[in-house]
Amino acid sequence: MTYILGIDTSAYTTSIALIDEKTGKILADERKVLEVKEGQKGLRQQEAVFQHLKNLPELYSSIKEDLSKIHVVSVSSRPRNVEGSYMPVFMVGRNFGRVISHTLKSEFIVYSHQENHIGASLIDNYKNIDEFLAVHISGGTTEFISARKIFRGFETKIVGGTKDITFGQLIDRLGTKMGFPFPCGKHMEEYIRDKKVQKLSTPRPGKGPCINLSGMENYFVNLLEKHEKDEIITSMFEYIGECIVNILHSLSGLGFKTVIISGGVASNSYIRNYILNCLKGYETIFPSPKNSSDNALGLAYLPIIDRWYNENKAD
Repeated sequence: MTYILGIDTSAYTTSIALIDEKTGKILADERKVLEVKEGQKGLRQQEAVFQHLKNLPELYSSIKEDLSKIHVVSVSSRPRNVEGSYMPVFMVGRNFGRVISHTLKSEFIVYSHQENHIGASLIDNYKNIDEFLAVHISGGTTEFISARKIFRGFETKIVGGTKDITFGQLIDRLGTKMGFPFPCGKHMEEYIRDKKVQKLSTPRPGKGPCINLSGMENYFVNLLEKHEKDEIITSMFEYIGECIVNILHSLSGLGFKTVIISGGVASNSYIRNYILNCLKGYETIFPSPKNSSDNALGLAYLPIIDRWYNENKAD
């Protein structure tokens, strides 16, 4: 029995995963959300780096399996799979993984954080999909991507998204004004859970694959003095779902049959349900809500996905 170790050090979560290389069985899935002080709206990179340096040894030492059996160390080294993509936080996981692989004389593989999200979405579907649209919606990213499986990871190209703030930033900026802890999405979702709320009237989303959101931030903020929180939150979540559906419909001419939707915002049940009920013309794949948010499972599975593809489908 040999293992694959995945490591991801993103802007807000330290993640480690261990799987059986042959069967894909998950042996460990450890995550620790970085601490954001009350009243702050995020973390500076140096603060996040410091917390990753503290968290990684703790998470690694919590794994009970025989770590000498790690055959592959798979890490995220950059945000996107493009030249010049860089964030300091990813260097922590990359360097930690490099030391482990050197010590154990195991294979060392690097992917992007975005490929990690795609991998987490395809754990149960990778044998059927070569080309697809990938939607990555998180606190710092709103990108619609054409993706194609290649020898290692995915070849990607941005084909849509937001021109200014992201969906995650819209949620967090409104949420902090309402008094919710940062990051705000899960707290806002819990606040409206099981409530029957009438949706407020909102402007129609912009047309085309690229839209602006900053105007809607001002729109929802202006509603705070006139309407209840639950009404505003429900309306905002539905607006985000409508934006995603509209952008995907505008990209239908690209000919993709499958869309994968991942990232922290994709874990929101209200946004998910809106998309599943309203999006037509695509097979829609969501990872589990837990694996929509930042994790290292995608990284652990990517070497398996690569191996299967190269043995069975590569030219």
